[in-house]
Amino acid sequence: MKRISILLFVLVFYAEGVLVAQEISKMKLFLLIGQSNMAGRGKIEMQDTVFYPGVLSLNKDLKWIPARDPIHFDKNEAGVGLCRTFGIEMQKYYHRIDSLDCFSVGLIPCAVGGTDIDKWQPGGYDANTNTHPWEDMVKRVNYAKQNGEIAGILWLQGEGDSNRDKSKLYKDKLLNLITRVRLLGGNKNTPFLCGELGRFFVKKQMKEGKSDAAQVIKTTKKIMQKGTNTAFVSSKGLTDRGDKLHFDAKSCRELGHRYAIEYQNLMKHALQNKN
Repeated sequence: MKRISILLFVLVFYAEGVLVAQEISKMKLFLLIGQSNMAGRGKIEMQDTVFYPGVLSLNKDLKWIPARDPIHFDKNEAGVGLCRTFGIEMQKYYHRIDSLDCFSVGLIPCAVGGTDIDKWQPGGYDANTNTHPWEDMVKRVNYAKQNGEIAGILWLQGEGDSNRDKSKLYKDKLLNLITRVRLLGGNKNTPFLCGELGRFFVKKQMKEGKSDAAQVIKTTKKIMQKGTNTAFVSSKGLTDRGDKLHFDAKSCRELGHRYAIEYQNLMKHALQNKN
């Protein structure tokens, strides 16, 4: 029985390796940036570890692997995030619109927990993780682009800028970031999607007499509404994992679904304008 189990494991591992090798030849790439809620801190369950064909992620060692949570590796507590669900929904979308020429989805995880937006400038350094978020992202994007095009950029960040001084400067810094990261991807109009901070986090601040998180959300939403090929992803109704800071696993999966819907709406709108 033990030999059979080992053989099955080897066969599954080999089959996945063959599939990955086939799928990296033509990919739609999605850049995942921000802080801990993009990285994911939800509790991992069995459903989060199942390989979904056509959905890959770029690991820490710059190798394409099946997309299983945790997708990110910024900190030891990385867990379920929105990214895997987003990838699955997008793979279904590409198969639905063109099953004969279906693209694989490649996720490029670059989020770093605890980073304010200044850490995402060239030269920015995060002492807690001993990383340079911008430079690390550039390296990963340039590698990934060998296997496809940057089809979208997902951003979820703002808790680190939810204080009196930083929230006032958030607008200009976010606009600058959007321009820079689009240029890195090679298209000044690449779809850029911003997620809303957890409303539980805003309520917590409100009870403390602060409105900075609410201001960050207001700024983000306004930029997304006025931008070209941009979308704001609501966190309405989503719940935290008990710390009033991070989304729980169920909410992470739902947020990934919402990102996918907003992205597909952008594609539908672009197609309508083209016709």
